[in-house]
Formats: sequence, structure tokens, C-alpha cells
Amino acid sequence: MARGPVGQITRGTTGTNRLRRVDRWIARQPALRRASDPLVVDLGYGASGVTALELHSRLARVRPDVEVLGLEIDPARVVHARAQLEQVRSGGTSFAPGARVSFARGGFEVPVAGGRRPAVVRAFNVLRQYGEAEVAEAWATMAGRLTPDGLLVEGTCDEIGRIATWVAIDPDAAPRTLTVSLRLAGLQHPSVAAERLPKALIHRNVPGERVHAFLAALDAEWERAASVSPFGPVHRWRTALSALAAGGWPIRERSRWRLGEVTVPWEAVAPR
Repeated sequence: MARGPVGQITRGTTGTNRLRRVDRWIARQPALRRASDPLVVDLGYGASGVTALELHSRLARVRPDVEVLGLEIDPARVVHARAQLEQVRSGGTSFAPGARVSFARGGFEVPVAGGRRPAVVRAFNVLRQYGEAEVAEAWATMAGRLTPDGLLVEGTCDEIGRIATWVAIDPDAAPRTLTVSLRLAGLQHPSVAAERLPKALIHRNVPGERVHAFLAALDAEWERAASVSPFGPVHRWRTALSALAAGGWPIRERSRWRLGEVTVPWEAVAPR
């Protein structure tokens, strides 16, 4: 007997341009840039297929041959996304009519026709309603569908995409890094990201846990860097992260600081 999609239907909240931060990050990853078959899956795109279309548009700038497959458990959402795609094909939207985008029904099992394996799976805002104990199995199921050099990106963001966090996970379902990405203009405290941590970490933001120590240190350096605020929030952010690194935190991807990002190895924030 055929099994149905694995997982639960999400709330379906979808917003135009909501996932821009993680999309920009994915566009820089070797898993996409070096892929022999640049298939990317937008898992759990929600009530609208716009996030898959936006993902394709952003990734096509670095991989013109990229293909995006949007997967949803709810069949009604698949029907709606395909209707949206017909509008794209007719030239009635801002997206390229020939965009290599398709939509199908599926869940954590990541079904792809012909046995193809995706180079990247982006699963955003899909695990928030799950228990922390269910995360590892979900990661393993999704990561098991990747190519040997593939990447699973699992994370969360706020409704308008100004606060986002994500975990980069390898094909063995081992988390590699945590990235926090924030809109710096008007930022009060970087620890606002705690509200949008991935499910594996969101309940760990308490004293004694590594992620709590990281966010507390980030807040402290942001406050200390207030003296350079007249030079702008990006300069303040760079100053704070430089101090964080000098204090021993293993900060990665310094070239992306200007975007309001900070990335650390998973072991620096992993649950105890």
C-alpha cells in the first residue's frame, strides 16, 4: 500500500519576499554552485507558491540552470500553486515565464520523479509545530534524500523576513552551522532572534545552554558597540562581531557580516 506524504500540514503563512535572507545565503553555497544537477526543493511552501518562484529567481542569477520543486502536503495548496504557475507561464507576473519551477505533493520524504536527488532542500517554518524530540527524525528523513554533497537548510523567520535563523545540515543529518540574519536598521537587541530559533534550539535559550550564552554575548557586544552607532548599523554590527570573535567565539563567513548575518559552528550552540 502506497504511503502518503510524511509530516503535518503547516499553518501555511506565506509572505512575498519573506525568505530573501536565506535565499541569498543558499545562492552562495557550494552545494548549489557545484551541483551537477542543481535541483532545489522548497519543502512546505505554504498557502502560496510565491516562495518557490522567488527562490528560483534568486538562485538563477548564479545557476541559470537551477530547477525548483515546491512540495506541499495539502493537495489544495498544490492546485493553487499550479494555478499561480500558469499565470507565470502566460507572462502575467514579474517572474520569468520559462522559470524552471514545478509543484507537487510531498512531505519530509521529499519525493522527486525519476529518482533524482536534490542538491538543496530548503525547509522553512515547517518544524515550528513539532516537538523538539521529533526534529532529528525529520532531519534524517529529509537529508537522506540529498545528493552526497547536498545541503538541507532548516529554519524559521518572522512574518516579514526581518528576523531569520537557520541550520545547515549535511546528507548524514549532521548539523554544521547556525546562522542568524537580522535587519540591522532599528535593531534593539540581536537576541530578538531567540523568538525565531529553529525548533532544535528554541527551547534551549535558557541559562546553562550554549545558544543562550551565544545570544547573551552577542547582545553584550552590540551594546558595547553603541559608541560607533553614528557610523551606521552595519558598522556597529561589524564592530560587535569583531569583538565577539576576539572573545573566542568561532565566527564564520565574515564576508556576510554586512548583510546582518552571523554564522557559528553547530557545536558552539548545540544543546547540552
